[in-house]
Amino acid sequence: MTTELLLDHLTKQLRIPTIAAQYRSLAREAEDRNLRYEEYLLALLEIESESREENQRQRRLKQAAFPVHKTLDGYDFSLMPSLNRNRFLTLSKGDFVEKKENIIFLGNSGTGKSHLATGLGIEMIKNGYKVKFISAAELVEELLLANEEHKLGALEKRWLKFDLIIIDELGYVPFSKIGAELLFQFFAGRYERASVMITTNLEFTEWTSIFGDEKMTAALLDRLTHKAHILLLNGESYRFRQSMNQREDIDQ
Repeated sequence: MTTELLLDHLTKQLRIPTIAAQYRSLAREAEDRNLRYEEYLLALLEIESESREENQRQRRLKQAAFPVHKTLDGYDFSLMPSLNRNRFLTLSKGDFVEKKENIIFLGNSGTGKSHLATGLGIEMIKNGYKVKFISAAELVEELLLANEEHKLGALEKRWLKFDLIIIDELGYVPFSKIGAELLFQFFAGRYERASVMITTNLEFTEWTSIFGDEKMTAALLDRLTHKAHILLLNGESYRFRQSMNQREDIDQ
């Protein structure tokens, strides 16, 4: 066997595909630049490491199941003066996930809550965390099905594998009594164990309309807000303002 055939065989066996694809071109470059063997080896290992990290990011991104890819850079903070851009830059570092803290977005429909939640979620994926995005209605459906099949424990363990769960549109769809109780249990199960991020159009005083029972609602809010960043989005619709600005640009 020639050296190249042996290298192709070993890189395949060791599952280092990036090195397999790049070692020839990097060898020529190392020769041209008169690099030491150690420098050539370092270059090979670096590209393999970078490739693996990027592949892991892409897997986590797919696993997160964001309905739309939105970034913090794509949000025009000038249209929502109540928000502090620097605060989001701080949150994007991920300390809140390390501390098992929550984030709650409160605001009217169209103010960009889901956009910002998705943007922060993507930043957490870049930081190496496992994230899952799901609507409140879809989550309750999953919980109800697991309850019927006596698999709530298994579902809870599966969800706890995620460092951050983003629960979108809490309050848009009313729940049954059992659904509300299961959602309460879900939040209670993650309390101080892992982070949640919630977007809602309801003030805290209106949450009883979702969960029905005042005592249960108070207990839930106590847990959720105990270690939480509460972000208020006030004013007119972000989507409407953005649309109007785009029209003005076209007219000009």
